[in-house]
Amino acid sequence: STQAGCKGFMLSRQILKRCIATMAEFEPIVLDLKVPVPSDIDIANAVTPKPILKVAKEVGILENELEFYGSAKAKVRLSILDRLKDQKNGHYVVVTGINPTPLGEGKSTTSVGLAQALGAHLRKKTFACLRQPSMGPTFGIKGGAAGGGYSQVVPMDEFNLHLTGDIHAITAANNLLAAQLDARMFHESTQSDKALFNRLCPADKHGKREFAPIMLRRLRKLGIDKTDPNALSDEEQGRFARLDVDPTTITWNRVVDICDRYLRSITIGQGPEEKGKIRQTQYDIAVASEAMAVLAMTTSLADMRERLGRMVVGSSRAAEPVTADDLGVAGAMMVLMKDTIMPNLMQTLEGTPVFVHAGPFANIAHGNSSILADKIALKLVGEDGYVVTEAGFGADIGAEKFFDIKCRYSGLVPQCAVIVATIRALKMHGGGPAVTAGAPLDAAYTDENTELAERGAANLAHHIRNLRKFGVNVVVAINKFSTDTDKEIEIVRQKALAAGATEAVLATHWAEGGKGAVELANAVVRACEKQSEFRFLYPLEIGIKQKIETIAKEIYGADGVEFSPEAERKIELYTKQGFGGLPICMAKTHLSLSHKPELKGVPTGFTLPIRDVRASVGAGFIYPLVGTMSTMPGLPTRPCFFDIDLDLETGKVLGLF
Repeated sequence: STQAGCKGFMLSRQILKRCIATMAEFEPIVLDLKVPVPSDIDIANAVTPKPILKVAKEVGILENELEFYGSAKAKVRLSILDRLKDQKNGHYVVVTGINPTPLGEGKSTTSVGLAQALGAHLRKKTFACLRQPSMGPTFGIKGGAAGGGYSQVVPMDEFNLHLTGDIHAITAANNLLAAQLDARMFHESTQSDKALFNRLCPADKHGKREFAPIMLRRLRKLGIDKTDPNALSDEEQGRFARLDVDPTTITWNRVVDICDRYLRSITIGQGPEEKGKIRQTQYDIAVASEAMAVLAMTTSLADMRERLGRMVVGSSRAAEPVTADDLGVAGAMMVLMKDTIMPNLMQTLEGTPVFVHAGPFANIAHGNSSILADKIALKLVGEDGYVVTEAGFGADIGAEKFFDIKCRYSGLVPQCAVIVATIRALKMHGGGPAVTAGAPLDAAYTDENTELAERGAANLAHHIRNLRKFGVNVVVAINKFSTDTDKEIEIVRQKALAAGATEAVLATHWAEGGKGAVELANAVVRACEKQSEFRFLYPLEIGIKQKIETIAKEIYGADGVEFSPEAERKIELYTKQGFGGLPICMAKTHLSLSHKPELKGVPTGFTLPIRDVRASVGAGFIYPLVGTMSTMPGLPTRPCFFDIDLDLETGKVLGLF
């Protein structure tokens, strides 16, 4: 047995040694760069991805740690974290951007291009971690989110469409909870406490009653220390069986993963069998579901189960929170979502590994990929490697939430933030004319205009100073267009350095793949080698209002905050219910530092209005609503799906971008 033990120990050491080896065995895919650059789908279709098993082996993932979904993607089992628990983490890099404009900044493209440069050109152990996109915007106005040009995740059609079915599983789980909520309210409205209890805990043919395991959670919540249904008093039976949900407090909506403006306000319960129990509600897009945010925030199966159970759907008439566990459905939701917890392994055009996992909405949720994907990637690349993770929208939303929410729960410490900007987008922030879809760009964006570039660079500088408040080193990626001039670029570069960026470099990864981001990759390596002292913006111990005011003043530049009576009431309620110690996830427009999308650059002299406050207790944050936030996009006059079809001879997707 001693011999067997020694052999097992030596085998474990050999496996670990293989996993932390350099990427000497890594074989990049060599791109055939074309000028002019073809469409995204044509570029993706021209590349033959490596078998996903080869990608996995190159980065140190064992075959028995994979669940294959075809030849080009696979899920990675969480057991890998146990195997690599003694491995040191790699360098942690977050990619963010200026406030978005219709002209685009290329944040996802930069994340992919940077990973390609680090992995395929500098030969660093590298992982990119991205969110899974919703199919709503893919078929609506935005198109895909796999990057662009020669910096993409492939197969890009599978990335942008069903992938491994995670969003569908979340949709089913979300809607099961919504169905049970309405069904429970219906049954409570037509039955006495005794009848409800008898139906919830029916006797078998021998007259024996038992609580389902999930029911014991509700009993503990109520402080009822009994496990025999027959031992409960009439009063205890009533407290257990009747949730008494106040319909005016319901915050849980049904979801679907398409853009459909006519589902923004609907009436349910109009069938004759519902006995007049009509209620006005709405649909959200699937990625706005708190179940998606739970997936992104979870750290283990056990943690995911607890988070799902804690999700609050509304309050009782006694102002007590009503949860998924109270409704008895959290366990079933866990079963529906059990496979979603495993990150999806894919690759870039140049064969470097990518985790695509979770896709929480970036306005009412935190807009970042999963903690688990980042954790696994950091272990796989080892202390000399790099994990590039993307934060949604601009740095005022995605990056702030990455630091104050995601890093707070994950315990992970970032060393560097890359902020992406384009000259033409900065010109819009500098006062450039409005952009109309389908119309030619104004000369202000295609000709040299140093005045607009200089004024717009103030938006970039504001974000750099904000990022420095978190103690990380900042690198600016100027995503270059052919119309940018040397003078414009130098103005922006100098403004960025003056604001506190360690470096500001040009990147041409859209046209050249990883080759065009080598300078950016070297700047990131140097930034990660510099000392950094990561810190949060606020402590959790201060009140909800104080945390909101800190973000508004420190990040957005507001003079103050104005709370509506409804917001004041909700803050008092959530504090009373014990949720005051949660971090804040601001639901604000991404198009401006302020609450008004039309205010570009760096607005001043404004007071931030908080219209309402809601709680995502399972995900673990309070989200104040700044102005009106839509959680269901609509289709434009000419949606992207006009161009999408299938080549019936080859089976390849056409028109996706």
